[in-house]
Amino acid sequence: MKTKNNQIFLHIILLILVIITLFPIFFALSNSFKTLQESFNSVLSLIPKEFTIDNYKYVFSRLPLFKIIVNTFVIAFIVTMVKIITSVLASYSFVYFEFKGKNVIYLIFLTTMFIPFTVTMIPNYLIVSKLNLTDSIWGVMLPQFADVLGIFLLRQSMRTIPKSIIEVSKIDGVSDLRILKDIIMPIIRPSIISTAIIFFINSWNEYVWPVLIISTKEHYTLSLALQLFISSEGGTEFPVAMAVSVITMIIPLILFIIFQRHIISTFISSGIK
Repeated sequence: MKTKNNQIFLHIILLILVIITLFPIFFALSNSFKTLQESFNSVLSLIPKEFTIDNYKYVFSRLPLFKIIVNTFVIAFIVTMVKIITSVLASYSFVYFEFKGKNVIYLIFLTTMFIPFTVTMIPNYLIVSKLNLTDSIWGVMLPQFADVLGIFLLRQSMRTIPKSIIEVSKIDGVSDLRILKDIIMPIIRPSIISTAIIFFINSWNEYVWPVLIISTKEHYTLSLALQLFISSEGGTEFPVAMAVSVITMIIPLILFIIFQRHIISTFISSGIK
């Protein structure tokens, strides 16, 4: 009886957490289809009384939204590809190569995960400024290329592969590049996919760094477009801001729903509980 009561209690807690997690999504979706007046009068209501798509029409008419979406996608895609390539190569080196100071170098890499962005923000900005990459998508992408999370996740996945397979392949004269391409990558493909999705979503949602770098609307990302409709007082175009929020969250949500099994299994195999 006590066990059953505990299960009921845990299910109630889980249900509350699910509601708290999903409420902002439904909140944004609901208010994006409301008029301005209804949004202010019944902001917490999840069912619009006067359903309208005028907010979305307004966004497309006021902003070069297609260009902004392309900018966001290009940045996220290139950042993801670069980080995946470097993460795969670095992970393979840390797992299957023996060189002096390997563990120390890996430990130094890991410590960078705990350095706050505010510490590296000014040095990164100075470097990007010296390279004349301010107000460009390359200036947004460059600091994002350096990320140790992918190395950590993929290294953990590669460590599950028996080293005997690699040793036999090397005895047969197979090169490291072929071992990586034909043996390692097919085995850890789910981890590569999930890590890529994490990289893509993180880059897609990046806000603080683009705010510092981008100044013209032609180079805006979706996160920057959102700030145009929000003021320090709460915003006079709140439903429009919610429409931009919905547009911003669509692709990350779709990617997570499709690949959530791979993402969860990657974190489990990495040892993160």
